[in-house]
Amino acid sequence: MIRVLIADDQEMVRIGFRMILDAQDGIEVVADAADGTAALSAARRLRPDVCLLDIRMPGIDGITLTERLAGPGVTDPLNVVVVTTFDMDEYVYGALRAGAAGFLLKDSGPALLVEAVRAAANGAALISPAITVRLLEHMTAPSRGERHRTDHDLLTQREKDVVRALASGRTNAEIASDLFVSLSTVKTHLAHVQAKIGARNRVEIAAWAWETGLVTRRED
Repeated sequence: MIRVLIADDQEMVRIGFRMILDAQDGIEVVADAADGTAALSAARRLRPDVCLLDIRMPGIDGITLTERLAGPGVTDPLNVVVVTTFDMDEYVYGALRAGAAGFLLKDSGPALLVEAVRAAANGAALISPAITVRLLEHMTAPSRGERHRTDHDLLTQREKDVVRALASGRTNAEIASDLFVSLSTVKTHLAHVQAKIGARNRVEIAAWAWETGLVTRRED
């Protein structure tokens, strides 16, 4: 059972997240908090598997709270996913530097919220697709060397199609719709890609696609 703490100063957000997560098999919301101070106390007392934290909260803001729960100096860090309304680079970088295992926008939808919780509980990272694309544009430089063309040959044409869509910011459900395949087929393709290129999660798959030139800015 994945035990989750929700911290957000908006009651309706806390209620909505709780309803979504409690409806999932293997996930249980063990507490919620309306401010950062209460969230810090609850997190240290309950040791949840995943903490969902808003950024702008009374008491202790979400980035500071993330650092206290999951930062480099924490002896036994917790898994934190930051969920916010604000799509700002300073928040994204701040949260990831503070130790967050994920960064989602509140309008990302229930499926991505659940996926982020499961990923964090398993030690992986998930970032909202649109944010991932923007980060990768800044962090990677596509190359056209022979080695990279060889890397691409590891994948089937359909796997390349799935990776291009993922690296361009599409969710699994959107990829399935675009390619006229089932959601389980998309997940299977991504699992095969992870194994072939040695990626740990979808963020690393996207980074690989940008770094090797499988996706370029011209395809946005």
